Amino acid sequence: MKKAVEMLEFENEYAKRGYKAICGMDEVGRGPLAGPVVVCALVMPLDGDKLIDGVDDSKKLSEKRREALFDKITAAATALSVVRVEPREIDEINILEATKKAMKKAVDEIKDKADIVFVDAVKLDLPLSTLAIIKGDAKSYNIAAASIVAKVYRDRLMKEYAEQYPQYDFASNKGYGTAKHIAALRQYGATPIHRRSFIGHFVNEHEKDGD
Repeated sequence: MKKAVEMLEFENEYAKRGYKAICGMDEVGRGPLAGPVVVCALVMPLDGDKLIDGVDDSKKLSEKRREALFDKITAAATALSVVRVEPREIDEINILEATKKAMKKAVDEIKDKADIVFVDAVKLDLPLSTLAIIKGDAKSYNIAAASIVAKVYRDRLMKEYAEQYPQYDFASNKGYGTAKHIAALRQYGATPIHRRSFIGHFVNEHEKDGD
């Protein structure tokens, strides 16, 4: 429980200013060659006996630990929204704009249940007061909880895609550009879930080589 308490510095400061329902928001999947970008926005209870032990930046946790925390977080959250933007739209508007679009929609879905939004680094124009925190997923309990939900949601989705497109090893790489993924991309070409704006270099090489 010590870690969860340590991550309440921003929450406690803003609670003193009168903000009681604090929304944490984070995204997962800005860098992969395939799959959507996923955003989670949520409001967690901050009473001492309701804090969830082990909540931390999702990147610091094992897959097994994230899965266990996902169930606890989604059960405890007083407001929760998960939004995804698909590869085709990412290609149309770019990944930053796609991330911002998902974030705005996620907040819009829970804005009646929140007073302020804590977000990891991204600056947004939202209908609520907003605090962008650099490396927020490692500093804010609410952002960390959102990062876990977004990560698990997206990982589960990529495992489903792995069954549909087994050559690309999506269950392992989650759409990121590993050597095995790139080799498959060069051999088999792009799938409907690949981001064309991200893979042009690899596809062009594939075409020039005549493989």
